[in-house]
Amino acid sequence: MAKIVISHRLHDDGMAVLEKAGVDVVITNSGEPEDMLPELKDADGVIIRIGHIDKATMEQCPNLKVIARPGVGVDNVDVKGATELGIPVVIAPGANTRSVAEHSMAMMFACAKDMLHSDIEMRKGNFAVRSAYKAYELFGKTLGLVGYGHIGSVFAEMATGIGMKVLVYDPFINEEVVENQGYGYRADVHDIIKESDVISVHTPLTPETRGMIGEAELKMMKPTAIVINCARGGIVDEAALDKALTENWIHSAGLDVVEHEPIDPNDPLFKHENIIVSPHMAGQTQEAASGVATMAAEGAVAIVNGQKWDKVCNPKAYDHLRWQK
Repeated sequence: MAKIVISHRLHDDGMAVLEKAGVDVVITNSGEPEDMLPELKDADGVIIRIGHIDKATMEQCPNLKVIARPGVGVDNVDVKGATELGIPVVIAPGANTRSVAEHSMAMMFACAKDMLHSDIEMRKGNFAVRSAYKAYELFGKTLGLVGYGHIGSVFAEMATGIGMKVLVYDPFINEEVVENQGYGYRADVHDIIKESDVISVHTPLTPETRGMIGEAELKMMKPTAIVINCARGGIVDEAALDKALTENWIHSAGLDVVEHEPIDPNDPLFKHENIIVSPHMAGQTQEAASGVATMAAEGAVAIVNGQKWDKVCNPKAYDHLRWQK
């Protein structure tokens, strides 16, 4: 019987896929390599919800045939190492696209309408907060998208629907494609940052994007700007963001992701009433959780059974000798 290790329990629909396949499932309740390793050493596959895995760990698991992620982010997987070992890394593209786009938009509205601050003051009995006039309309404002993949493009459609203008920065997208869809294209991310009223991040975390929104970029923004990050922690420099909110460089911010998760309840960001922080839940709607769990489980089972699953981020893994036998 094949064995699949899971860092944390999947949505019931994903668990049902594994049960139907008849695999032996072990849940470690930790995604740390040292905690998973005792079970991984004889495992055929691993599904990592929260945690990470490196090549050194993989090399200690001779039976490991697949690594699966219930999502699209793979910054917590040594993809290069997996490819060198012939281990496909399964992802779930598109399954949480709309959920994350909707969460980004919800954060944008909450920031623009000063909802968190107003809620806090109302609970104190301060009805006069209504006259703070920190809220503003989004109609006619400019949304700047840093990254224009599936999520960014859906967010662009939604923003256009409420009368916003859209600018796009994405070095991997052709300018003509963006402009044909009615949006503005900027080849320099700093142009997006300077011109936009709302800057929303939708890129993977890479060496190039780490710290992309730092102190210099935050100082370039309009004093009424809103920063949204529902992509990956580390893209927005949190120390710089804390400084920007403290010194009123920008209007507000919304973060669904932070560099170190779970975030420390004593983190300096929590002292601000103009930042909304959610626990990496943008893709955790009922629909999205079911979709990503199902896709990850189906891919893991298929590869364990010797099939070449197409939804992997490293198809070159199939060039490895182990797949030629």
